[in-house]
Amino acid sequence: MIPTIIETSAHVAVKFKLKIPSDIPTKSKEIFIAGNFNGWATSDKNYQFKKERNGTYALKLNLEKGIYEYKIVRGSWTNCEVSKTGESIDNRVLNIHEDTSVNIAVENWADNFKQTTKKSTAASNVHFLNTAFFIPQLNRYRRIWIYLPQDYFSNNRKYPVIYMQDGQNIFDEATSFSGEWAVDEYLNSLPPEKQCIVVAIDNGDNFRMREYNPYTNKRFGKEEGNAYADFLSNTLKPFVDKHYRTLTQAKYSVIAGSSMGGLISFYTELKYPHIFGIGGIFSPSFWIAPKLNSDVKKLSENFNNNGFYFYGGGQEPDSMESNIETMQQQLQNYSTVKTCISIDNTGIHNEVYWRNEFPNFYKWCLNFWSHDVY
Repeated sequence: MIPTIIETSAHVAVKFKLKIPSDIPTKSKEIFIAGNFNGWATSDKNYQFKKERNGTYALKLNLEKGIYEYKIVRGSWTNCEVSKTGESIDNRVLNIHEDTSVNIAVENWADNFKQTTKKSTAASNVHFLNTAFFIPQLNRYRRIWIYLPQDYFSNNRKYPVIYMQDGQNIFDEATSFSGEWAVDEYLNSLPPEKQCIVVAIDNGDNFRMREYNPYTNKRFGKEEGNAYADFLSNTLKPFVDKHYRTLTQAKYSVIAGSSMGGLISFYTELKYPHIFGIGGIFSPSFWIAPKLNSDVKKLSENFNNNGFYFYGGGQEPDSMESNIETMQQQLQNYSTVKTCISIDNTGIHNEVYWRNEFPNFYKWCLNFWSHDVY
């Protein structure tokens, strides 16, 4: 019997068939698929393979047409699939347009080899704000990074701040789970007077789908997105403003993220438009939040010169581009909101394209700040 995931917007049935050679030690039998269709969660029971009588494993998903990336894991990235000799492998890529069956052969597992530490690519002006910052709204701790402009300690200027989700992927290839955005390298390529502060909050791994979702979902469970939005707005931002030289007004406080991180970034600005004035909304998972449109109408009276920058890839699942365009059209009804939409017809749902788009988004932010700061 193959476990089935039901998607309300599904178009295509995909059956994954997994084979593990008998000579490969497999220390735990719980095997999952982690990809950009489930927020890269590594132990989501809804994405767990079922062992069949013939010894193979099977999983059936209903997905929209499009291009997906994924890997096979056994509950964490320390137990993910690797090459026969233990090297990390590229994400698997699936381009689906019709019902299909995918055969997968795992070559080996990472925990069968001595773990090596990947070389850090974070710039010298990237630091840990805290490796265990307390989130009182969720009773959890989280690692948080901070990028400071190269001349931060040699002047008394105050800076805009960008708050970014999925902090593991923002600065450092060594901690990324699907590639880094290289935000530090990009900003360091600019004149110091054009740089800003960036705060990057690690995601909660298997809490990610709930923390980044402001709406309860029967597949992913009770929402924690409202508490997470409260944390960003009422705990983290006041802390950063107190301990660093920041421009505290909403106009200079940016929130950004991709996929589920794009959803919660949009929602946080929607809920707290007087705190976050600009949103960088990259490939947002609007599909999981059908109540979002009504919330935009309900909360629109709070807008005050807010800005929303939307990005989507033309090769992402079917609804991505249309969902973004629908949301932008709705926001354009409000005279106090500025929007920008960028669609890359070749873009797929991964960090490479978000990394490439970030400079365009940042230049858009500079236009908001140019008259007062730069």
